[in-house]
Amino acid sequence: MASNSSSGTAVADHHKPYAVCIPFPAQSHIKAMLKLAKILHHRGFHITFVNTEFNQKRFLRSQGPNSLDGLPDFCFEVIPDGIPESDEDATQDAVLMFESVRKHLSAPFRKLMITLNDMSPPVTCIVSDGFMSTFTITTAEELGIPIALFYTIAACRFIGIKQFHNLMEQGLAPLKDKSCLTNGFLDKVIDGIPGMKNIRLRDLPTFFQTTDPNDMVFNFVTEVTDAAPKASAVVLHTFDALEHDVLDALSSMLKRCDVELLTQEQLLEFGWGLANTKLPFFWVIRPDLVVGKSAILPPEFEAETKDRGLIASWCPQEQVLNHPSVGGFLTHSGWNSTIESIAAGVPMLCWPFFADQPTNSYYTCNRWGIGMEINNDVKREDVEKLVKELMEGEKGKKMKIKALEWKKLAEEATAPHGSSATNLDKLVNQVLLRKQ
Repeated sequence: MASNSSSGTAVADHHKPYAVCIPFPAQSHIKAMLKLAKILHHRGFHITFVNTEFNQKRFLRSQGPNSLDGLPDFCFEVIPDGIPESDEDATQDAVLMFESVRKHLSAPFRKLMITLNDMSPPVTCIVSDGFMSTFTITTAEELGIPIALFYTIAACRFIGIKQFHNLMEQGLAPLKDKSCLTNGFLDKVIDGIPGMKNIRLRDLPTFFQTTDPNDMVFNFVTEVTDAAPKASAVVLHTFDALEHDVLDALSSMLKRCDVELLTQEQLLEFGWGLANTKLPFFWVIRPDLVVGKSAILPPEFEAETKDRGLIASWCPQEQVLNHPSVGGFLTHSGWNSTIESIAAGVPMLCWPFFADQPTNSYYTCNRWGIGMEINNDVKREDVEKLVKELMEGEKGKKMKIKALEWKKLAEEATAPHGSSATNLDKLVNQVLLRKQ
């Protein structure tokens, strides 16, 4: 195990509460956990942030060898994950990531926690990604340390996954055969989901859309969601006003007893749809965005859009969304992107692909009134029409007004005495500091 700062330095201040934060090893999960860790650090916590070897090395390669040199009281530790360094696309393979969590992380994390907890002062609490709960809860219970599970997802996705047991009991999951994907079966409305009305099967997280009852991904996400009641606290990446009904339903249920790939054809349809709007745009195209090849647009596209289109391989998304010139956001509806867009007051065009994205898109478009959904079989004419409606149409204007209303509510939630600020105070004072 390696660390960016020595353990002796890490716990130099014996009076500080001490939180160990461990994210699921995927970019959006790491980003969200790092934000929470920084908030706790600002509240006076010493932080040890646990990365996996693969992500640590990838980050250091991209950002430089000193990029993770922390403050004396904000340190990074590394545990082995069993992923070959040569597998550059590992974090895009959900099965590989879940297998890594199941098979490789438990023993190294337990060993690290025993080492950290034997120091003075001992660890006050563990803040674990909910998707790591298969082993972090066991370690927390063994050492007698409070644990908060941070699910970096929407409450609607969380409660959607919680329904998988009910779907199995009703014979709706796993699917009987592959024809269920295309014969209208997924349009069935599911009644009785707490806090969610008029939800179709296709609007639920896609993990249940398998014909294999032993499907590893289906069983993994069900297991890690079932673990929530065992935690000292559950944290969701949302705010009260946005998902009030779902959060109310979850509060009683939990009482203790973002990677998408395009085909080259889809890339071109999106590209020409944007070009044909004649509107200015900023498009982030990751080098690995297209299945099996580099993401390359033809010269005629570049000629058509050279004075009004900017293309990059990466951007600081949160900063871009908060720029005053941004009028809309085309997104796959991953939850980090969705909540960042809501906080920035930016309406969305949603093209959900898998996992929680259909659920997030459903709420964005149908419940919160700040999005329009692009058909799965994307056509340039549809992209052009929806982008123009978003940027110039009457519906787009109404969505912008609604988006600004949600932005205001998000700001109120995080302001002093707001719901999120109050909940954070409760988390710190009633759970994370409880051992002291």
